[in-house]
Amino acid sequence: MLHSMIWRQIRQQHGVIARWQLLDLGLSPNAIKVRIANGRLHPVFRGVYAVGRPQLTQEGWWMAAVLACGPNAVLSHSSAAALWGIGKPRARLIEVSVPLNERRRGPCLVVHRRQLAEADVTRHLGIPVIAVVPTLVDLATRLSRDSLEAAISEADKRDLTDPEALRGALDELPRRPGVGILRTTLDRRTFQVTDSWLERRFLPIARRAGLGRPETRRYENEARVDFYWPALGLIVETDGLRYHRTPAQQARDRLRDQRHMVAGLTPLRFTYEQIRYEPEHVQAILEAVVARLRARIAI
Repeated sequence: MLHSMIWRQIRQQHGVIARWQLLDLGLSPNAIKVRIANGRLHPVFRGVYAVGRPQLTQEGWWMAAVLACGPNAVLSHSSAAALWGIGKPRARLIEVSVPLNERRRGPCLVVHRRQLAEADVTRHLGIPVIAVVPTLVDLATRLSRDSLEAAISEADKRDLTDPEALRGALDELPRRPGVGILRTTLDRRTFQVTDSWLERRFLPIARRAGLGRPETRRYENEARVDFYWPALGLIVETDGLRYHRTPAQQARDRLRDQRHMVAGLTPLRFTYEQIRYEPEHVQAILEAVVARLRARIAI
């Protein structure tokens, strides 16, 4: 019975367990020493062990870091963003938050002492972690505007939150670093949910060409389009290096463009190189096409 309870805990924690958990489950200090000596427990952090073999998944390392900081610790900041899939972790470092009255430290750990509200904490993949909204607030203090917009868009794409819900949640949060930055980012009239860095680079070019705010991530003719201006019947696609370089994908792109044209729409497609290195060319093409479409509407 004891062993089944321990193994259940280990499976839920991505292959790791803490000394304090083993003691709570009824294992004696001497039994723990024996298991370390015979290679059944492998120290990861002080008082935290990988079970059976020393190799851990990324989730196992995150879980071990949280356990090393005690039962009230949670994954936070860049590590929380990586767990949620909305950001990148700090190289070779794991960030953990603990209550103000606790002091923890360890190699490869960045420990933040902070006041943690109950609503700030949740679990994802079984790992105690700062929730999505406060994680975005934390990121706002250290990311560029472009990277922060990317994190917001990624959270929206993963159905973790959306800009409207996020903006409403900010009004319920107490004042803390990052809230104002995140609120300003969302309140900017130029903010638009997009799927990629390339799409975010395109939006300022479109504004300079005299185009208003487009609809994004909308389905037209059974395909999701990057940008759509319904009043003009204009669709713009931005072709990145990753998703549009194979012959099969290029053939599908042409078929989508043909379907749009049959439906009476005007599809335009710009490449990564054009948007990044030839923005004046992209703007000139947009201006010419927009002038033609507006003249046609005026007739």
